[in-house]
Amino acid sequence: MFEGKTAVITGAARGIGQAIAIDLASKGADIVLCDLQEDWLRETAEAVGRTGRKVACRELDVTNHDSAQEVFGDIAATSGTIDILVNNAGITRDGLLMRMSEADWDAVLNVNLKGTFNCTKAVTRTMMKQRHGAIINIASIIGIMGNAGQANYGASKAGVIAFTKSTAKELASRNIRVNAVAPGFISSKMTDALSEDVRKNMLDVIPLKRFGEPQDVANVVTFLASDLSGYITGEVINISGGMVM
Repeated sequence: MFEGKTAVITGAARGIGQAIAIDLASKGADIVLCDLQEDWLRETAEAVGRTGRKVACRELDVTNHDSAQEVFGDIAATSGTIDILVNNAGITRDGLLMRMSEADWDAVLNVNLKGTFNCTKAVTRTMMKQRHGAIINIASIIGIMGNAGQANYGASKAGVIAFTKSTAKELASRNIRVNAVAPGFISSKMTDALSEDVRKNMLDVIPLKRFGEPQDVANVVTFLASDLSGYITGEVINISGGMVM
């Protein structure tokens, strides 16, 4: 499906980013893994390498505009193309608004929203020259429905959704598609550590009565990166087990 194509995934060291990288590689893409520290990427790189595809690791602070420009320029020069960008890097700093520090607000907005801007801007010139590309932004259902204690996270992900729609309109004439996915409760070390009562309360609001898996997100991202979704741009797909309809 992706033979001869190069995909760049930010925040690729673990969880959803790792699952996306492995899935794209298993379907033929060469992969560039980006995260804040290259050491964190070793496990993902080894898993991608087992698919037989090329894999490279790049240290990248997505909040740094100049660094993003440099890293993506180097990737394009080395690979000859960047066909797919997955903006997955993200953090949380949860807390009620009255107790939330300015530093926690800024940190989340800088990584989740500014980071998406920096990386998208950095890849746009390459994709415009080659007159094709697929950009997939990882948003969240919290950016649609909100959540107490996550004003910063919700604002950042709502911003990602609006950014997706705006850039999709800007770049469509160059055959660059921009879409987003909005995961709900996805299984992770955090959800595994929750008490049974908390897990039950969370599951009660999910019609499918299970948490999602990172692979559930990866499946949709792979679809949006492929030619199977060639007439889809500016969309946000909820991956929430029916929690948001």
